[in-house]
Amino acid sequence: MEETSLKEKRIRKITNLYYSRQDVQNAIFEFSKDREVVPRYFEGFGKRPDSFQYKGDIFELVKNGATSFHCSEELWKDPLQLSTEMTEEKLSSLRIGWDLLIDIDSKYIDYSKIMAEVILKILKFHGVKNIGIKFSGSKGFHIIIPWKAFPKEINQVKTSELFPEWPRIITQYLMSRSKAEVTQKINELSYTDKKYSSINKYIKREEGSLNIIDTKYKNSMTEQMDKIKQNEESYSKEVLPDLILVSPRHLFRAPYSLHEKTALASVVLNREEIKNFDLKDADPMKVEVKSFLPDSQEGEAKELLIQALDWYKQNVPKKETKKIDFKPIKLENLSDSFFPPSIKKILEGVGDGRKRALFVLLNLFRSIGMEKEELEKRINDWNKKNKIPLKEGYIKAQLSWGYRNKPVLPPNFDKDYYKGIGVIPTPEELRIKNPVNYIIKKSMSESNKDFKNNKKE
Repeated sequence: MEETSLKEKRIRKITNLYYSRQDVQNAIFEFSKDREVVPRYFEGFGKRPDSFQYKGDIFELVKNGATSFHCSEELWKDPLQLSTEMTEEKLSSLRIGWDLLIDIDSKYIDYSKIMAEVILKILKFHGVKNIGIKFSGSKGFHIIIPWKAFPKEINQVKTSELFPEWPRIITQYLMSRSKAEVTQKINELSYTDKKYSSINKYIKREEGSLNIIDTKYKNSMTEQMDKIKQNEESYSKEVLPDLILVSPRHLFRAPYSLHEKTALASVVLNREEIKNFDLKDADPMKVEVKSFLPDSQEGEAKELLIQALDWYKQNVPKKETKKIDFKPIKLENLSDSFFPPSIKKILEGVGDGRKRALFVLLNLFRSIGMEKEELEKRINDWNKKNKIPLKEGYIKAQLSWGYRNKPVLPPNFDKDYYKGIGVIPTPEELRIKNPVNYIIKKSMSESNKDFKNNKKE
């Protein structure tokens, strides 16, 4: 709690002074046009949807406690009309287009630098010359290719309607094309030669005014170096572009917005600046403002898109999956004690991943034959415990959709649903695989105990 308090004090100390700069306000405002923009108040986001009407809105929000600003990849006719209850058809009618936003993130900024340079080389090979690059504010980079660079239609299909499918395919293509070179370059890094290792520089440097390096961070970097020395084939998957950003209405940090954990600014860079970039270059009191969104040529990313679609067609064939006609079971005398630890954790209320959590709970409750009245009561009680409850209309829509379809099993414990909610399944859960199996096993175990006790009596 004390550490969090110190972080908050540090970020709030510079927030008003930093965002009072007219060039910073102008950079954020210009980039935000036609986008959904949401302020963050240190630990939590503001209301959605939201957007800036005037440049002065930025500093007004800062005076009310905003610490950073986050924008959508999608471009909208009117962001304020957006709603979680909208159908995909309605969203498509509001969507003007989308930028391709590649999020490169790693535990170590050296890895992110390598990935950024390799991806930029691949984009250049495909004729994409006008590219925006910025520091994420932590240990990664954001690369943006504007909507203007993409063809508006391919084979009579509107490109604006193929979000997030086509951006996701492009990202997967770039991951595939870059992996071998990135692997090689990461394994070539010399962690014993301080001349070439910025990680080594961080370890030897005393804590600076930004307080970026602490003992825990230093120890984690040392451990990572040891792992790489022990295994020359090691490759950090965390350096690959993050597909989470390629999803409907997802937000990313606006250029020159501050980062709450590091107190650094999300500064815009030139291609040549990546290799020698240092965290101190993102000191908010020293940044020089540049435009993040380049002036692209019409359709310059057409070859990239077509190549990515062809690659996807050849390398990622659609898998034929057997449909399992799952029939819900009816468990009598169901007790909450039968629930897996991960489910119990979710039922205490969540912060991030509320929609994923709802998906897990709905499928679980329906799969074990829970009555409609009890199911809805449990869901509503759970929602009240969430840090920010889901809108009642959204829950009603999910319930309505669920009742119109056959019950399906909740995701297995080894799926990313749980990690996305912030829940780590236990070894026992991973062994049993599915929440329904877990509940059945616990229920049968309890029934056997009762049977043996009755027999003794």
